[in-house]
Amino acid sequence: MADPLSQVFSALADPTRRDIVARLAVADATVGELAAPYDVTVQAVSKHLKVLEDAGLVSRSREAQRRPVHLEAEVFDLMTKWIERYRRQAEERYRRLDDVLRDMPDDVRPDNPSQEGSPP
Repeated sequence: MADPLSQVFSALADPTRRDIVARLAVADATVGELAAPYDVTVQAVSKHLKVLEDAGLVSRSREAQRRPVHLEAEVFDLMTKWIERYRRQAEERYRRLDDVLRDMPDDVRPDNPSQEGSPP
């Protein structure tokens, strides 16, 4: 079985599932309500929901005759922490590059027009 983060990213790789998640971010909905805008069967949407459910992104409950699907927003914390870690690392690398470029003498900067056309 894949790790939870891989399951979440895999589930969100499909545009229909991303759209379902976006719609559930607004409000809970039944399978029929979720299927309405798509040119697919309710069974096809149920399969998409199963993938989202297995990844922990949605849950289903029973309210009288309704079975609403609910977005489990806490799962996004896992993704956010992972993305944020690498965003911070990338920003740090860019800061170091900016420092190096700022400290370079003007005559060796790659954007110095006086060096254009001169032999290496």
